[in-house]
Amino acid sequence: MLNFSPKHNQVNQTNLAEQIAAVPFWYHKIPLPDGTVTPGWAPLDAEMYGIPEDLTGKRVLDVGAWDGYWSFEALRRGAKEVVAIDDFSDYLGFLDQRQRPAWETFDLCRSAWGYSEQVCQRREMSVYEVSEAELGRFDVIFFFGTLYHLRYPLLAIDKLAAICDQQICVESAILDDFSPYQGGLGYGYSNNQMVMEFYPTNEYGNNHTNYWVPSLYCLGYMLTSAGFNSVQAWKLDENPQELPRCRGFAIGSK
Repeated sequence: MLNFSPKHNQVNQTNLAEQIAAVPFWYHKIPLPDGTVTPGWAPLDAEMYGIPEDLTGKRVLDVGAWDGYWSFEALRRGAKEVVAIDDFSDYLGFLDQRQRPAWETFDLCRSAWGYSEQVCQRREMSVYEVSEAELGRFDVIFFFGTLYHLRYPLLAIDKLAAICDQQICVESAILDDFSPYQGGLGYGYSNNQMVMEFYPTNEYGNNHTNYWVPSLYCLGYMLTSAGFNSVQAWKLDENPQELPRCRGFAIGSK
């Protein structure tokens, strides 16, 4: 809980609003302690991610953290420490480098919340570089909006599984209701089909960094194959009407 005197709070709010407005692009809509919400659009439905309500005492890894919504949410739910990683390789198919200013937005929000660098760490690194020697071990791992941007998605899951002691929470584009090769929206691989598609250029969402998208059924078994014994999986929407809502979730527990 942050405690500001009225004068100090007013100055911080003014400076914070100016700093937020100066950022050319926000990915996450992050609530801040003064009531401000950053002008992003993700996550679409935060409650659908299914992360534990109580993370008290947990050490959490946030993969592909971007502005840090889920890092700060983990701390809000009681996590004792969060490590956020990102390699800044995703530009959504339309951003330029000026619009993806590394950790600037993350640092701005971390400062607004008053979290220390020890409790809320961030590292520029690829998921393929993750190891116990580099980062230690984690109780819970968030792996949101990242899987389908990877050339080697199963390798990434194996890397994360090797340092995860309890649970991994995954969010990804899925093929159940959309495939660019099958006819687009409304034409996918439902009914528990074990399918994953590869996109050599910008076939999926006009984004060159979208490489692989699995069906929800396939996503669940990717976690199983990496050593998560209990897996639950579900869709964001049962009948999505637009591509951004063709998403799925999976939670794997050891």
